[in-house]
Amino acid sequence: MSDRNKGIILLLISSFGFAMMAAFVKLSGDVPTIQKTMFRNAVSAIISFGFVMYYKERLFGKKENQKFLLLRSALGTLGIIFYFYAIDHLVLSDADMLNKLSPFLLIIFSAIFLKEKAKLFQISAIIIAFVGTLLIIKPQFSVETIPYISGLLSAIFAAGAYTVLRVLGQREKFYTVVFYFSFFSTVVLLPFVIMFYEPMETRQLIYLLLAGVFATLGQFGLTIAYKFAPAREISIFFYSTVVYSALISIVLFGQIPDAWSILGYVIIFSASFYMFMRNNREAKFEKRELQTSN
Repeated sequence: MSDRNKGIILLLISSFGFAMMAAFVKLSGDVPTIQKTMFRNAVSAIISFGFVMYYKERLFGKKENQKFLLLRSALGTLGIIFYFYAIDHLVLSDADMLNKLSPFLLIIFSAIFLKEKAKLFQISAIIIAFVGTLLIIKPQFSVETIPYISGLLSAIFAAGAYTVLRVLGQREKFYTVVFYFSFFSTVVLLPFVIMFYEPMETRQLIYLLLAGVFATLGQFGLTIAYKFAPAREISIFFYSTVVYSALISIVLFGQIPDAWSILGYVIIFSASFYMFMRNNREAKFEKRELQTSN
């Protein structure tokens, strides 16, 4: 099996992991969002701790990387809190698609903070994706818009976290980064959970533990997938999460996205597919140019 196909399979597995995480978060019911976030990350911290110990790596990374690890963890924690709030109050696939705006926002943040020049086709894709977002959110001045804004904020903070990960690059092992983020989130949120703790049924606790397990599967699958193949070649397959989420919404929750949301999905997916094809075409052109010059 080629490395590219391995990357695709891992990305499909990762997408399934994240979709199941979202489903179990929603199934856990009326537990406070911060409480859900802490349990999810506590499980990830335990699993990633095992990986760090097995490979005998640093638990908290290198001294020179601390500011980046802290920033990535803070942004990631806020992203998950907003995402879980959106999951609890929206159709599952709506929340997931809004969160999937992060790759487009990553382009903007990379241009601003990393001085990476955004290309015209990338800017066009961002504008198209924004139109799709408006169809999902259906802006109106009412409290009903708040969960959609939360979903959008989850994408913004996720993109911020991914931007910092770009800076970290290969400086730290992926399981160290996952442990650091999960441990940071658990410690920061624990006091709030203690103050506002809501008793849970055994069923709810099991759902949140399973959410943590599937989240870890998703995180590891995503990280390892990009070690087999560049993001530009396989990233489009990560949008399979929305398909999984839509099916779960229908089967488990009886929620069917409205026509405007589905049109929004199609537009955002089309923008992503367009960017995916252009990235691959440019990569092939650059490779051909390099071979010619040599």
